[in-house]
Amino acid sequence: MARRGLKICCFTSAVLLAILTIIIVTLSLTIFKPKQPQITTHAIGLESIQFNITGTNVTLDVTLSMLVTIDNPNYGGFEYKSTTGYVSYHGSMVAEVPIERSKIPPRAKVNITTSTDLIADKLLSNPSFWGDVASGCFNFTSMTTLHGKVNLAKIFKFHATAYSTCYILFHIQSQAVDSKCNSRIKL
Repeated sequence: MARRGLKICCFTSAVLLAILTIIIVTLSLTIFKPKQPQITTHAIGLESIQFNITGTNVTLDVTLSMLVTIDNPNYGGFEYKSTTGYVSYHGSMVAEVPIERSKIPPRAKVNITTSTDLIADKLLSNPSFWGDVASGCFNFTSMTTLHGKVNLAKIFKFHATAYSTCYILFHIQSQAVDSKCNSRIKL
């Protein structure tokens, strides 16, 4: 009699374990499968711009305020460490953007406001600068890497890295900004 009870218990445990495994695999391949975050960059405006031509000296001081919107479509939150983003102009790094440590909740949008000073010497010495001034538009590329952890249902924690590259077109006269961002997450 005890053997029969032991067999039933083992069989029931094996069936429950198989069902639980199938449920976990199905959820991980469907609902909990990581989706790429959507990142959008909006320029709030120029905090200051000073352009001086005195004799043979040309000086430029530009501070650009930006709003970065991150839309997390995943069921897991993402907490990232403080980092620095970089803005380049035709291959030359012209700004560093500090990004403070933060958490992006699951299935939420977060706005991050930041500002940066453009490195005027590198901007002015670039051979494309005066042609872009004449055309009325500057093309910038921003690149950011966020290292952090994904927290899934407060149970599972995974190390993750989010990469973002934004192509920013700044219209000089209207001070409007068009941007297109590509992002991906690596677990």
